[in-house]
Amino acid sequence: MGEKDNYAGIKYNILARYTIEGAVERHDVVGAIFGQTEGLFPKEFELRELQRTGKIGRIDIELKTSNDKTTGTISIPSSLDKPETAIIAAAIETVDRVGPCESKISIEEIKDVRQEKLKRIQERAKELLRDWRVR
Repeated sequence: MGEKDNYAGIKYNILARYTIEGAVERHDVVGAIFGQTEGLFPKEFELRELQRTGKIGRIDIELKTSNDKTTGTISIPSSLDKPETAIIAAAIETVDRVGPCESKISIEEIKDVRQEKLKRIQERAKELLRDWRVR
């Protein structure tokens, strides 16, 4: 897990890829996500409200612009349950414009951060047991 997975209480991490037909900046992508998902759900399920209450972490955007096209990745940590996280992921895919530019966002995967953490703990416990027996 990377540095961005250190969000306290994170259960899942939504990972998406996007392509935008134009040159944009990170704040444009984040603004489009918030703006185009606003009003789709009740207030307590809005992204701003979910961030305010700590149920959704900071949206991390990586981007690369070349030949008047922007591509990159989106990472969204979530402490929501599986169905709620899946709904947020599906909503992100509906963003079809960033500023005046057409965009396409597709969810690559939703990682279960706890499963990855459990695997690391198990592997480390095995190492500790092996070292303990050797001494």
